[in-house]
Formats: sequence, structure tokens, C-alpha cells
Amino acid sequence: MHEALTEAGSDPQCRVVVLGGVGRGFCAGLDLDGYADDTVGHDVHAKLAVQRHIASLVQRIRSLRQPVIASVNGAAAGGGLALVCACDVRLASIDAVFAVSFIRVGFSGCDIGTSWMLPRLVGAGRAHELMLTGRRFDAAEALRIGLVADVVAAEDLAGRVTQTVDALLAAPPLSLALTKQGMWLSLEIPSFDAAVELENRQQVLTALTQDQAEAMAAFRDGREPRYCNR
Repeated sequence: MHEALTEAGSDPQCRVVVLGGVGRGFCAGLDLDGYADDTVGHDVHAKLAVQRHIASLVQRIRSLRQPVIASVNGAAAGGGLALVCACDVRLASIDAVFAVSFIRVGFSGCDIGTSWMLPRLVGAGRAHELMLTGRRFDAAEALRIGLVADVVAAEDLAGRVTQTVDALLAAPPLSLALTKQGMWLSLEIPSFDAAVELENRQQVLTALTQDQAEAMAAFRDGREPRYCNR
């Protein structure tokens, strides 16, 4: 997955990334048998290196210039839930099931960014309960608490994802990239004034592009825009 994300991030023709599972589930999390049988033994430095490598996946998703859509079918547990949280738009089928499962197998519930992302998506109170219990919750609850933007029948998930991709592609590439960056940065910026100053600079940057002029002309003429990423 590291290689796929790096390839997508470096491809100028790639404007939206969709993250989904092949088969019955999105991602069930850590391979417990493989993790237990690894070759690093009790070397704390080697263990930390492995942990950092795993955690860097969610950091890579967040740092991509393209919006990332989570297409969640089946189970999204542990690290799978962290991947969902790291995405910019989250869509689920009715059979999706979620869990912060780390704590149920003896690890801390705080792993690969979940303790930072989940409270910002669903609120601190709900996140505390989900992370401390590690309980499973279904797609209906995920929608109710704001973890996902929409829930559809399993057979309709691909179409719903395509609909969202098309909506994103209606905006210029730089506008998408800056909006994604601004949204995540605003979760860390300490003040309203600082967020506004970031927005001011983003607006000036986009106003100077050919794509902004094309978007305005296309909107005015009632036609599809033709962007050049300039």
C-alpha cells in the first residue's frame, strides 16, 4: 500500500484516490499471527521501527494532494478503522462494521493516529467510549455519529463512490489539493484568526490560476470545465 500511495501521489493525471477492500471486508486490521511471529523479537528499537512504518500509512494518506475516498464494505477494524479515519470522504455499505479493536487484543487503544483523528470526526465523548471498549458498531451508527457521510446498499456502493468522484472532479486540481490541506490544517491551527489567514492565502493562490478562470467561465456558460492544472 505504501508503494501504491506513493505512485498515486506522484501521478499528475491522478486527481482522486479511492481506498477500498477486495473481497468481504475493507480491512480487518493487524495480522495477529504474523505480528506475533515477526523476526524482531523483543528488540524495542526494531519494534518501534515496524510500528512507525505501519503508522506512516495514515500519514501518507493525509499528506496526499488528492482527496481520498474510503469505500467501506464489511469489516474496518483496528488499523482498518484508522485508514478510514485518515480518508477525506468516507462512504459505507449497509453491511460495514467498525471497531477500535486494538484494546481487545492487549494493545493500547491509541494506535496509528486513531486517538487524534477519531475524536475530531465523532467528538471526544463518543471516541473515548469506542476506544476504551473496542466494541463493534454498524454502518447505521457510523452514519449517526458522523464517521461516514453516507450508507448505501452493498450493490450500490460502487455507484455512490463514482458519484462522489465525479463531484470532486468538477473542481480544479489545485482547488481540491488546497481545500484538503486547509481542512486538515484547520484541525490543528490554534485560533480562528490563523485559520482565516490560511484561507486568505489559499484564495489568492487559486485566483491567480488559469483553472480558476476556466471554472468561472464554464460556470457562467453552463458547460463542463476543461482544466489544465495551471
